[in-house]
Amino acid sequence: MTALSEQIALKILQDALLVLGKWFDIDLTYSSDLTEPTTVTAIDRAKELIQWPETSAPKHLQLVFDTVNLTHGQPEVHYWPAQAIANVQDSQNSEQDSPKIPYPTSTPVSEQLDVLKQEVQKTLQELSSKDWENFSLLFLILEKYGSYLSFGEADVAFFDRVRATAAVAASLGKAPDAANLCLVAGDLSGIQPFIYTISSDGALKSLRARSFYLELVAEEMTQRLLDRLELPRTNVIYTGGGKSFLLAPATEHTYQVVSQLRNIFNDWLLSKFQGKVFLNLGAHKFPAAAVSTKGFAKHWEALIQKLAVQKSRKFDNQIEKLLHQQDTHEPCKVCHRDDLRSEELKPLGGNGAEACPTCNEMFDLGQKLYRVETLVRTQEEKIENSVPLKKPIAFELGDQTIYYHLFKAEKPILSNDSKAVAKAIYLINNWDVSLYKFEHFKNPTLLLLGNYGQFVEAEDKNTKKTYKTFITAAGMTNCAQGIKRVGHLRMDVDRLGKIFANGLGEHYTLPRLAGLSRQMSYFFKVYLNSLAENRQQNFLNHQNTYGLKSLSKNDRKNLLFIYSGGDDLFVTGAWNELVEFAFDVYQSFRVYTGQHPDITLSGGVSLSGSKYPLYQSAQDSKDAEGAAKGNGRDSLSLFDQVFKWQTWLGTEGKTVSKIEAIAPTTQQYIGGDPTLALFGILPFVTQLKTVLKGTYPQSFVRNLLSTAQVQEQFIKRTIKQNKSDTEIAKEVRDIRYFLHLPKVAYTLARLPNQVKQADGFEAIRTSLKSPYNAPYFRAIATWIDLLNRSSKQDPDKP
Repeated sequence: MTALSEQIALKILQDALLVLGKWFDIDLTYSSDLTEPTTVTAIDRAKELIQWPETSAPKHLQLVFDTVNLTHGQPEVHYWPAQAIANVQDSQNSEQDSPKIPYPTSTPVSEQLDVLKQEVQKTLQELSSKDWENFSLLFLILEKYGSYLSFGEADVAFFDRVRATAAVAASLGKAPDAANLCLVAGDLSGIQPFIYTISSDGALKSLRARSFYLELVAEEMTQRLLDRLELPRTNVIYTGGGKSFLLAPATEHTYQVVSQLRNIFNDWLLSKFQGKVFLNLGAHKFPAAAVSTKGFAKHWEALIQKLAVQKSRKFDNQIEKLLHQQDTHEPCKVCHRDDLRSEELKPLGGNGAEACPTCNEMFDLGQKLYRVETLVRTQEEKIENSVPLKKPIAFELGDQTIYYHLFKAEKPILSNDSKAVAKAIYLINNWDVSLYKFEHFKNPTLLLLGNYGQFVEAEDKNTKKTYKTFITAAGMTNCAQGIKRVGHLRMDVDRLGKIFANGLGEHYTLPRLAGLSRQMSYFFKVYLNSLAENRQQNFLNHQNTYGLKSLSKNDRKNLLFIYSGGDDLFVTGAWNELVEFAFDVYQSFRVYTGQHPDITLSGGVSLSGSKYPLYQSAQDSKDAEGAAKGNGRDSLSLFDQVFKWQTWLGTEGKTVSKIEAIAPTTQQYIGGDPTLALFGILPFVTQLKTVLKGTYPQSFVRNLLSTAQVQEQFIKRTIKQNKSDTEIAKEVRDIRYFLHLPKVAYTLARLPNQVKQADGFEAIRTSLKSPYNAPYFRAIATWIDLLNRSSKQDPDKP
């Protein structure tokens, strides 16, 4: 029997479809059986609390990002395209798998509503009476067609208003007059050590598997909360990056469930991962009326603080197990745990280093993740036609064991017994309405997952048969231009915690918070896949419209997503493609968020040989990201150089009279008119690539590097002098902005005549001699040097 809370939420979804039908001139009629006074009261009160509006026409949706105000605020208004979220397309017949990125515009386009109207009409007219009772189907339809339309306030999406109303109504179902509601939050800590501190030959696949596995841990935590609290999926406010936030009744039962699950999960995590991963799980009661007021912010923050306290007291309920004396044994050569007997260690992948069962599971899983499209959650250990794993993905929690089975097909064929015991079907990044109608599915659920990976052909050593799998580190180096290196990118949103806690200010409400989190998840878990899969459609086609910059017009698909979550990512790939991808991600994100001054990214890139330990590469890129954060955020650390993104991207192709990346004090110090044809790093590399036609004289590169080195040596020497800070600062500026002039003039004079006479060289000559570009010589020279390196060099040298 369906839980009362789901029946109530279903009624809200049905009401929302009637509104959608009315907007788009579709004559829909449907009456629910929910007529009991208590349920009617819960629904009516939820609509009142969330301020369910009466609107007669669809309207364009303004970016909720526009509402964020931390330091600068957003002075401009932006609108999402009024569109449906596209289905996942068949990779055999299309270049594009994931939905294309919906970049906002400054004015709404009315014609988009006409196109959307036709799609909505077709879908709603095809609904049968049975479909109206299909909770998962209606929920998916509302997300697909209602994510980019407003409902009430201009920046609140139709879908977010509906699901917030359903969440409140479901929480009030058994006590419609309850004064309070409850926020429940779970947060996996220790994700970084679990994923990255491993060393093995199969580290690339193992890391990807560990990232995927933790996504399932977070999902299992969320699902068990929903099951035990008897709440529908609408009550999930946010999930991503190992975190999950839910709305629940403010009852003693909620607190008991939260406490029980916290202990059950941490008992298992302590045993499974030797305490590397810990679940913070807490609940916070708040007045129901706060869901549509700015007061909701302080309750959200109060719950975050409760989790922070738990994080500082990890495994406090498992203290006896932690203190229990244990024998140490030969450690696992991958994760280094030493609590297992030597006979429990097995060669990784059958012929590798001695590794624990968990590491062997992760290695096997990493080999099988290619093109997984569907997951089945069940209590059945084996299911026919699933991706064969040496050991199934199992969560042995308390008295219940749950298994996740992988399928490469959208419609996995399940036996009759499997259908009966299947708890849920997860469709990865898939908004195809027909799949949610599929009669053999039970509780189909949309699962967002950043999972792009370039594939290659490989041969099975035993069977000699070829198969498709993800690209390896060696494969990435072979695809790299110039020097044979692998690149590693770490990137995340600056001050995300403050954006969620304080960014919405006076406009802080549950629907806006849900919309903010959803749009962040879409970008990192869905649209980044699109950006990697089809650069032309999702980036290059928009260059003129948004002024996007790139070094090349090529695809750069030789990438592998290790992790892409709610607000951050770790991606590896052929170094030159990885660097271009970093610039694409930043610019795409900035356009996606309306170029909001308070919503930025910081990133770090490290380069290494294919045999360099991946855990060390992960640490190197993390350190680089930390350096970018330390540069006042909104920065990139690349080639051991840290600058603001605006400096890296610079200005090219036209003369500018104002360069905002140069501080006014610097402009005043240098004097003169800072009018440059080229400014920054990327414009120089692009122009040099064009003028020199991809072949850079080594003397030119060496002289640029030499000039940078001389500047740096003089600066270090000056800093050590016994002078006042003011005197040192002045001398450093003199060195940085004027010492380079003779050397650069000499370097330019020695270039071949055909270069000096080429179109575009004059822009290089005048701009390179400008003191404004002097700080960037090392980055420019390093970039073009790496692009021009011989491919014969040792690809495995770090």
